[in-house]
Amino acid sequence: LLMQDNARPHVAGVCQQFLQEEGIDAMDWPARSPDLNPIEHIWDIMSRSIHQRHVAPQTVQELADALFQVWEEIPQETIRHLIRSMPRRCREVIQACGGHTHY
Repeated sequence: LLMQDNARPHVAGVCQQFLQEEGIDAMDWPARSPDLNPIEHIWDIMSRSIHQRHVAPQTVQELADALFQVWEEIPQETIRHLIRSMPRRCREVIQACGGHTHY
């Protein structure tokens, strides 16, 4: 079961067709919902770390190498914190009736 938001690339016909052809079911996700997926925070951490480097990756291989290095540098406690925050995040979204939260 695939969890993804309603970003345009995700709901594009070609993407939906691919998922259907591959037999991949996607979760129903409300439009304009807050992004509760903790991986988005990890992507942000990784992106900021890559952008702070003195020399930006110049090739796909350099980018891949940098991403692997950054991934390894993320403290496990950061990941645990994101996981432990999920009940609180969900409560806030429910209280906001699916609207804006500070996450």
